[in-house]
Amino acid sequence: MLRKILTVAILAGFCAGLIISVVQEFTTTPYILHAEEYENAGVNSFDGITNAKFIQASVILIDSGHGDGEAWGPSDGMERSIFTALSNVITGIGFALLLVAAFALYGRETSGRTGIIWGIAGFAAFALAPALGLAPELPGMMAADLVARQGWWIMTAIATVAGLALMAFGQSWVWRIVGIVALAAPHIIGAPHPESIGSAVPPELASHFVAASLVTAAVFWATLGWFAGTFWSRQS
Repeated sequence: MLRKILTVAILAGFCAGLIISVVQEFTTTPYILHAEEYENAGVNSFDGITNAKFIQASVILIDSGHGDGEAWGPSDGMERSIFTALSNVITGIGFALLLVAAFALYGRETSGRTGIIWGIAGFAAFALAPALGLAPELPGMMAADLVARQGWWIMTAIATVAGLALMAFGQSWVWRIVGIVALAAPHIIGAPHPESIGSAVPPELASHFVAASLVTAAVFWATLGWFAGTFWSRQS
């Protein structure tokens, strides 16, 4: 069983990671590259901003991935594209392990179609719900402390998974109500936000990036769910 789980997760994560790397080049990449020009130039105008650079792979997780201060990064061009694809594949395998483990615990027949449903649930837990409190961020935008954001994101993902599971598989209305409370709890507590808001990145660019990020994440999770469900059924 363990070998089956690992095999399916690696295959599904690899395929979904490569596909989403291509999709990102036409969805979130242009926005991130444009925002990096504003971040590097430190201006508030569209004039003279050209030459896109690098996309962060963590768009899948609904975050721009930019850190505080200067950090090492791969050089422009092919090296950055390879590192981005590698990061997407590793992320895909990690999430595929969660999906396939859920298939095993579920214990019923799973196909590509049912895998998409599980993938949509993953999108809701790991992308959509966290985005309600922490919208996708472009490079150069102000953000709260990284540790605080990561802690809230983890709490929200766990609470959403638990809430969806209780609502879907709960044997009584009591458990379903508990599931609803679990879904709402992280948002009642509230996500961490910076003391002041503002950046050199135009708000129109940021809003388009939020929409593109969510769509990209939805494509990733639907694709991952389909691959995981299909490979799982064939292994069976």
